[in-house]
Amino acid sequence: MKRKKLSTKLYNQPQKGKFLNLLANILILTSLLGLFFTFGPVVLQEANYALRNIFKKTYTVKESASESETTVKELVPPNFDFSIVIPKIGAVAPVFANTDPFNPAEFLPVLRQGVAHAKGTAFPGTNGNTYIFAHSTDAFYNVGRYNAVFYLLGKLEANDEVFLYYKNQKFTYRVYDKKIVNPEAVGYLGTLKKNANTLTLQTCYPPGTTLLRLIVLAERSVQ
Repeated sequence: MKRKKLSTKLYNQPQKGKFLNLLANILILTSLLGLFFTFGPVVLQEANYALRNIFKKTYTVKESASESETTVKELVPPNFDFSIVIPKIGAVAPVFANTDPFNPAEFLPVLRQGVAHAKGTAFPGTNGNTYIFAHSTDAFYNVGRYNAVFYLLGKLEANDEVFLYYKNQKFTYRVYDKKIVNPEAVGYLGTLKKNANTLTLQTCYPPGTTLLRLIVLAERSVQ
């Protein structure tokens, strides 16, 4: 009997070891998949941006189908009612007006389709601050459901151009500052400069998280 028990014990030990190894491998694979789905879209955007710089490829804005084709990649505004185009980072998206930035039930569905204009802030062409925001995601498993248009927002520097199309008019803004702030920093919703039309672009930071906010500040350039 003793020999039989010893034999069973020796048999069970390798089986237990195999199970623990399998469990460990599953956990590692799950962790890697989580990292991939969280930061994969961000890494892809960064890689594309780096390759464009290496090969010196730029974007141009095409506002009419009648314009001639070029070898440079063209950015076409999705509409002329309210949309945004940022040539430096290849960002193009419709803007959904009067979206409550404090109500996830309202802004999350919008951010699956484009970016949002914060309710109560100015519209392009009027004095005040136009506030447009997007989120990287609210959770890693939702990365693919949200628009990645602002993933590269941090690449913008002073004097980079941002175009807003609103009610069939084009408005040009030039970046003058950018900041990383806490989610509670809601002061940027308000007026930034007296008697001026400013633009605030906001996304979550780091991309793929909701820890902080990246704010890009721009002012309308009248040509």
